[in-house]
Amino acid sequence: MTMSRRTVLGLGTAVGAAALIGSAAPAPAQARTAPTQTFPLGVRQFTWNRAGRTLVTRVFYPAASGTPGGDPVPDAPIADGPFPVVEWSHGLGGNPESYGVCIRPLAAAGFIVPAPVFPTTTTGAEGNIGDVYNGNQSKDVTEVLTRTLALGETGSCDPFEGRMDTTLGVGAAGHSLGGMTTHGLLTAWPDPRITAAIPYACVDMGNPTGAVDAKVLFVHGDQDPICDYGLARQAYAELPAPKAFMTHTGQGHDEFIWNGPTYGQTVATSLDWMRWGLYGDTAARDRLASDATGGGIVWEAALS
Repeated sequence: MTMSRRTVLGLGTAVGAAALIGSAAPAPAQARTAPTQTFPLGVRQFTWNRAGRTLVTRVFYPAASGTPGGDPVPDAPIADGPFPVVEWSHGLGGNPESYGVCIRPLAAAGFIVPAPVFPTTTTGAEGNIGDVYNGNQSKDVTEVLTRTLALGETGSCDPFEGRMDTTLGVGAAGHSLGGMTTHGLLTAWPDPRITAAIPYACVDMGNPTGAVDAKVLFVHGDQDPICDYGLARQAYAELPAPKAFMTHTGQGHDEFIWNGPTYGQTVATSLDWMRWGLYGDTAARDRLASDATGGGIVWEAALS
């Protein structure tokens, strides 16, 4: 199955985009340093709904106790924060657990990571990729972000109250159909809260509207037989800086995220991208070029 760009109709503002942290991109804040420790992991599960769609969502986060590198502990106390939020979107036939190789490093590095189980493209579902092309999954992410951020609001009486840092906005990332879902949030179904994004192995889902001002990192294999590399290049060309493109030469659709030969570079680059985007960590920005080296990786960036 080859993914291609399709004409997307009905551009509009994201549902609930103005809620909680505003409809415009947050104002710049003073740069600071992201956490350097590796946190133990906690996980909580929520069941939310949007337009008749059930959105079971696992929220992974830095835990106050436990063993770094161990399995996430259900309902563990959250570590002292606050921490930025990065949503993660799985690919066709996947779920949050199958993408643990991407989600766990983010949470362990000091991010709260809501990861929805999309109702028609997860394991055991019919595989309705139309829900990506019609915007349903991008709209699902907007709903998940709104529900997640509400947990951190003053007066929520939730364990996450006061533990979410939205000073520099929020992040979004995903692979394959999840990468397309992420790109849709930057273009056809914009969520202005998103200020840092990583679409892995995506195709172009539409033209930028100017509604989203985000730092965007594309990660792709140039021999991808499923999501055409050229369409990801097209999407990259259409977006303004700051942006970067990490090409894993000679690789296909997912080796670089499934513990393949350049998995380490993918993780290091992704973490530093989000540290820069959501903590304002300029030292992380300055590491990006060295993160994305070796194993035939080609790094291109326009960071200012």
